[in-house]
Amino acid sequence: MSRIKPVILLQMMLVSATVWGQSAAVNVSGTIKDNISGEAIPFVNVQLKQQKDSSFVAGTISGDNGIFTIPDVSPGDYLLTASYIGFKQYSAPLFVGSNSEFIDLGAILLEEDIQELSEVVVTGKQEGVTGKMDKKTYQVEDNVSQSGGSVLQSMSNLPGITTQDGQVLLRGNNRVVVLIDGKQTAITGFGNQNGLDNIPASAVDRIEIINNPSAKFDANGNAGIINIIFKKEEQSGLNGKVGLTTGLGALWVRKENLPGIRPQYQATPKINPSLALNYRKKKINLFLQADNLYTETLNKNEFVTRTYTNGQVIDQQLKRNRNTNFFTSKAGIDWYISDHNILTVSGFFSRESIKDYGDQPFFSENTGENFRLWQFLEDEVLTAAMASVAYEHKFQQPGHKLNVGFNYTFDREDEKYFFTNNRTSFTTEESFFLIADQKVADFTFDYTRPLKHGLLETGFKFRRRTIPTDMQFNPSAENSVLDTGADGLATYEETIPAIYSNYTYEVKKLEAEIGLRIEYVDLNYAVDPNHNTYQSDGYDYLQPFPNARLTYKFDERHKMSLFFNRRVDRPDEVDIRIFPKYDDAEIIKVGNPALQPQFTTSFELGYRNAWNEGYFYGAAYHRISDGTITRIATSVDSTNLIYNITQNAGKSYNTGIEVVVSQLLSDKINVNLNLNGYYNQIDAFTVVNLYPIENTFTAVAQDMYSGNIKLNTNFKLAKSTEVQLTAIYLAPDIIPQGTIDSRFALDAGAKMTLQQGRGELFFNASDLLNTMVIRKTINSSNFNYTSSDYYETQVIRLGYSLKF
Repeated sequence: MSRIKPVILLQMMLVSATVWGQSAAVNVSGTIKDNISGEAIPFVNVQLKQQKDSSFVAGTISGDNGIFTIPDVSPGDYLLTASYIGFKQYSAPLFVGSNSEFIDLGAILLEEDIQELSEVVVTGKQEGVTGKMDKKTYQVEDNVSQSGGSVLQSMSNLPGITTQDGQVLLRGNNRVVVLIDGKQTAITGFGNQNGLDNIPASAVDRIEIINNPSAKFDANGNAGIINIIFKKEEQSGLNGKVGLTTGLGALWVRKENLPGIRPQYQATPKINPSLALNYRKKKINLFLQADNLYTETLNKNEFVTRTYTNGQVIDQQLKRNRNTNFFTSKAGIDWYISDHNILTVSGFFSRESIKDYGDQPFFSENTGENFRLWQFLEDEVLTAAMASVAYEHKFQQPGHKLNVGFNYTFDREDEKYFFTNNRTSFTTEESFFLIADQKVADFTFDYTRPLKHGLLETGFKFRRRTIPTDMQFNPSAENSVLDTGADGLATYEETIPAIYSNYTYEVKKLEAEIGLRIEYVDLNYAVDPNHNTYQSDGYDYLQPFPNARLTYKFDERHKMSLFFNRRVDRPDEVDIRIFPKYDDAEIIKVGNPALQPQFTTSFELGYRNAWNEGYFYGAAYHRISDGTITRIATSVDSTNLIYNITQNAGKSYNTGIEVVVSQLLSDKINVNLNLNGYYNQIDAFTVVNLYPIENTFTAVAQDMYSGNIKLNTNFKLAKSTEVQLTAIYLAPDIIPQGTIDSRFALDAGAKMTLQQGRGELFFNASDLLNTMVIRKTINSSNFNYTSSDYYETQVIRLGYSLKF
């Protein structure tokens, strides 16, 4: 077992960077009616007053239909009064909570007789670390030390998030659903997350982290949901933003290559121009956003030592120089048909071109012999297009609405892989080609109704997803390493209808939320009948996914919440893809069509305490996962090849504590400290692998204490200049069959506001000390290996943006 070292904590206390912003605004509405006739009464004077001294806060007059609305009300205790000539004045205590941004008081009856009126309860919504403690919201522009990078780099500095192998982890767990503007897309993945390291942060307005999603969200993703909100303006006339970011990475060689291979990338260039336009006139709003991110990176530089029980020891290196060009664009139109009806039609297009130039030498540690050199070019183009139609009908009462949407996505994965296999006695040139076309249709129907004491949400979603895949191996005439009986065709078909309902209720001291999502899944994976190992498979289920929350409010600044959630992680298409992948010459990835879903039950207790110049947030959580999806590494023949095959590993557990403390030390210094400590446990398990030959693998139970620390500090040097320092420490952790060592990084950045707030200039450096190295140890029945990946983490950037 390993624990976070106190000395690291002391080092971390020297620096920091993430601001947890908060806002609260509630729309209070109701209908004034005559108590006898029931008719609406127009022109009634409605006022909101402070309960403690009856001072005026806000007021309005009811319309022709008797409806009134008081916008932008902060949570608190008030008096609501309504007065009109000929009627007795209405007066009632009014509590505005923090549970929904709209409330409907229903009918308020004016009458002549005096009647004792009961308390009225109104709910509201808070951003940032919400009063419900189910969501955290971060503005990307506030993350100065990662400005100009990718979304993945920007998220690496946020509390509760770590990054590993191009994915984000919430509280040490990578089973995260990533949304763009509230929708799953091909860019970030409909199953497993992907592509985050290539989405420009310049395209993003804010990021929401939802640890305990309600039934309104898809049941997939046991660790939670990350919602990436793209930038969009709605101001009148023509307005927008243009920007340009440049940078350099891999400033020096951290570890020299093994002999006989091409040089590592150094001083790798980055350039990211961006443009956002918006034009609003009367009932029409047009928007366009485009970004192009070009990068050269040392994507992988991993040194591995494999030790086998027969005494053989192999030293190897995998170096991958990568060129990436990622273009994204989003355009659409909002048509405000009337005050109550909005139609939005939008399109999203992206094209990602990746070229990897790789070298992988192999040496015998026993003899010093260089017995193999594997060199490759991986040429991959990922193209995605999404069309969306969204209709919203707003009923007369604010917040009462109906949303209907349809999204259709098509994306193509077109991969060509060419490699040269240099052995001491021969040289071969081979290749494989892969085309996978994903088609996804989503239909959604959502109904929202504010109530006097809360909010009701209900709806329906239907998804149809198909992915036909064609893998073609092109072997050499002799000495081929390709398994020519394992290519061919396969088709992934998924149908998911789901219904949900979610209800929140709030009174002065208590909040409650309960929801239920019922989901049916039918998955079929059709395998080419000529495949030498696998055959067609799939699964189906009808399952409930409940969620619940109970919050006790000591007062408006002190709250405690208890959460319960049940979620699922369905195997993605790449998890069950039957074709062996040779992007590593001797560690070969293969899917498993017999893979089953992973179900997770989670419990969490959260506490929030806010004061004038800061806040404290703490949470204790426990997750139990059954059918844990992971990859199992085995070596089953005399070739010493390692096969990494997806399997269900049985039960796993994640228990931990997360703490966030934010404090304004002065008008120039703000500090934010995030601590996340957890205990991971994986039960002993036994699995049967079918590829390349049937074999059984048994693993003993694993457990470890781990966690991470992030300290963020913002300095305001002048009115228009801000500096940010971020320090990150990741403790050792367990991974299936092994461990990952501790990691540390220091980021820094500065930005200056120019041109009366319209322009912004920034400079930053990621992994300033170049200390982030990924070290792993993997153990199997007849081998173990250790690896150290000195991939590119140090990047400096300079950028400028202008609003107009």
